[in-house]
Amino acid sequence: MTHKLQFPADFIWGVATSAYQIEGSPLADGAAPSNWHRFCRVPGAVLNGDTGDIACDHYRRWADDVKLMKELGLKAYRFSIAWSRILPNGQGKPNEKGLDFYRNLVDALVANDIEPFVTLHHWDLPIALDDLGGWANRDAAHWFADYAHLMFRTLEGRVQHWTTLNEPWVIMDAGYMHGVHPPGLRSLEKAPVAAHNLLRGHGLAVQAFRADGKGQIGLVVNLEPKYAASNGPEDAAALARAHAYMNRQFLDPVFLGAYPDELAEIFGHDWPRFPEDDLKLIREPIDFLGINYYTRSVVRSDPTAAPLCASPVAQTGAEHTEMKWEVFPAGLKSCLLWVKRRYGDIPLYITENGAAFADPEPKNGRLEDPRRVDYFRTHLRAAHEALQQGANLKGYFAWSLVDNFEWSCGFARRFGLVHVDYATQKRTPKDSASFYRQVIESNGEEIWR
Repeated sequence: MTHKLQFPADFIWGVATSAYQIEGSPLADGAAPSNWHRFCRVPGAVLNGDTGDIACDHYRRWADDVKLMKELGLKAYRFSIAWSRILPNGQGKPNEKGLDFYRNLVDALVANDIEPFVTLHHWDLPIALDDLGGWANRDAAHWFADYAHLMFRTLEGRVQHWTTLNEPWVIMDAGYMHGVHPPGLRSLEKAPVAAHNLLRGHGLAVQAFRADGKGQIGLVVNLEPKYAASNGPEDAAALARAHAYMNRQFLDPVFLGAYPDELAEIFGHDWPRFPEDDLKLIREPIDFLGINYYTRSVVRSDPTAAPLCASPVAQTGAEHTEMKWEVFPAGLKSCLLWVKRRYGDIPLYITENGAAFADPEPKNGRLEDPRRVDYFRTHLRAAHEALQQGANLKGYFAWSLVDNFEWSCGFARRFGLVHVDYATQKRTPKDSASFYRQVIESNGEEIWR
């Protein structure tokens, strides 16, 4: 009988990374640039002018990193594939050396009893496709499905868990609405089109998987529970818009076959009419949902803050991470239970959860990071409470295995369980890595000690 303070016996414990954030060598062995490779070279786009050219050098150090995962006791590893490493032109003839990299990585994981969870697209689009309009081009859905189909065939039998997209909301909002990620657009017209094409690409990839893939396939979204700054009707309406825009925009179509009504209000005359066949495609059934959770947002009505007419309200009395995100473990439980209430009892994975703090430098081979340990402890307790209240939670992936390139923040934010000296690439497990190893060994009982 499972101890009441433990997680289910088959619960999956892992860590997560993404290709551009850790691999480096973006042009090696026949690979071509991604949109992030170009965006990093736009003056002022990334803090300190940092790039992913070297990152954590995982492309060359992957074997040692797999050994490190084994030492940490990890049961699963969620990583993404660099599309432009596989298809330098985004489509057409594949690059065999790129395919070999992921074949070798997956084989090493399996040999070490670490289950690979593969994400097909974690934001880095081949530059050749970006030049054709990226996700704002309706053809992007078919480009993605063809690439997905290639990967399903390449890794058939080795990978049992696939996800199509990681956080499509960020691709749309940061890339097409606010211009802080590639392609750097600020377009009310193109943002909803890009979002829709991302979902169409997801649907087509799921269809391709059903045709000849084996295992399970899902989608990963980032959720952020919204709270109203007051009980007033204007703040309540602002909350509804913010919630629809971030949390429901990519889930309602997948599970319910329709977009939230609030999106038409948010986008106004720029909100498109989408064909019914598109919505049917997007609703292609999936096997699980991945949830990335970091924080919550308290919002108020703000007519000057287009297009949502809502603004976040800083919680001055709360603890915050280096990303300026409030530490709010209860929000994770809230997300898990909300998904079950609204969309049914689909299997769930927490596919990212973690925190960036101002870590000291390692000393005598050790790095103390008590705030990160506490972050993991409190969030895992919240996840366990959700399980006890009926959430169909199957696994947890800490973000991240190693300190890495944190997008527009460059290397200035450290999320890793393992410290990376970027000058030497030396890896030093932090105290949080030791804590997480104990969590895994005890199947979660360690979080109550």
